[in-house]
Amino acid sequence: MSFDYTVESKKTPNELIESLEKELKEEGFGVLWSFNVKDKLDEKGLDYSDNFHILEVCNPHDAKEILSMSKLAGYFLPCKVVVYEDDGKTFAGMPQPSTLMDFIDDSKVHEVANKVEKQMISCLEKAK
Repeated sequence: MSFDYTVESKKTPNELIESLEKELKEEGFGVLWSFNVKDKLDEKGLDYSDNFHILEVCNPHDAKEILSMSKLAGYFLPCKVVVYEDDGKTFAGMPQPSTLMDFIDDSKVHEVANKVEKQMISCLEKAK
């Protein structure tokens, strides 16, 4: 079993991020924070040549619901989406919420995680 869900895209990383942000918004998610690791490492004087973007996303209603069930679920919030280039190809992916929530023994937490996962997978598929 893989912990991630990853798609390949013909878009540039910036085009894919723009498309992802649109799809996520339509599903009720907001991008709380986004940065390019390459730019941040360059800023610190470290040479890193690959574009690697990290987006932290959240659906506030789902976050409230899952945190009301288990504070431990907060260790996995917000959801993370990465967009990167590898060998000339663009990818977008995420850790699967259902896999992360396997560490929490609560079937209701798993239900919310499965719902969020399906929504996020849909966003990745539509954005690519």
